[in-house]
Amino acid sequence: MSKKKEKREVSVEIDKLTNSIENAITGEVFETEFSKVTSKELKKRDWLFDWQKELKERNCQVYKMTTVENRNIIQGLISLIIEDKFITVNIVENARFNRGKNKIYQGVGGNMFAFACLRSMDMGFGGFVGFVAKTSLIKHYQETLGAELAIGQRMFIPDEAAEKLIHQYFKTRRI
Repeated sequence: MSKKKEKREVSVEIDKLTNSIENAITGEVFETEFSKVTSKELKKRDWLFDWQKELKERNCQVYKMTTVENRNIIQGLISLIIEDKFITVNIVENARFNRGKNKIYQGVGGNMFAFACLRSMDMGFGGFVGFVAKTSLIKHYQETLGAELAIGQRMFIPDEAAEKLIHQYFKTRRI
């Protein structure tokens, strides 16, 4: 009996495209960085998804996003799968304190997608990123990320939109 691969729908809110992440009240901007997350850094109660399980998946690379000022607080997590000529965002999640109307930081979701595009660019895939969107968010991703609908709920961020996101969040990087 074969194991059926769980269908993952991306449902992170892209609240605002910022220059990094910004404090929702003060507007202060904080530079971010990404690094691979370890099992020890994750507390199950802090996340909606089972990131421990995701870390055990052979083909997934799981990254944490932190601010440069505080590398101990995870602002968001993203799981990437390296495909033949593109990257798939398997799961993306804002930290619980960055969700809803009382969130601390804006721009977290956009920043994580920009990172996926940057990884794609660095790997020679032109920034191309695919993902499966929650049906109710398809139009939202088209409007905020410049994503396009491929088939069903599968979407992709094409090269031009990827470059725009990379420039938005990673200004010091040359493409």
